[in-house]
Amino acid sequence: MTIEHHDLVHEFPEHRERIRELKMENAHFSRLFDEYHQVTKDVERMESEIEAVCTRTEEETKFKRLKLKDELYAMLQA
Repeated sequence: MTIEHHDLVHEFPEHRERIRELKMENAHFSRLFDEYHQVTKDVERMESEIEAVCTRTEEETKFKRLKLKDELYAMLQA
């Protein structure tokens, strides 16, 4: 099974510079950015079956990642 990577720069390449700026200037964005990447690592571990979890846990973690991504994207658009 191929694991798709969802790092924020990969998801929004057109916002690469804005992501860098916000990480340095906005503590809230930086915290959400770090949390998003930790959740993404967790999902990748689940998808690669390094960490065995039930389907519900995996889906809840993916939903959490989606909510974080939506919030980060809104901040990029502001």
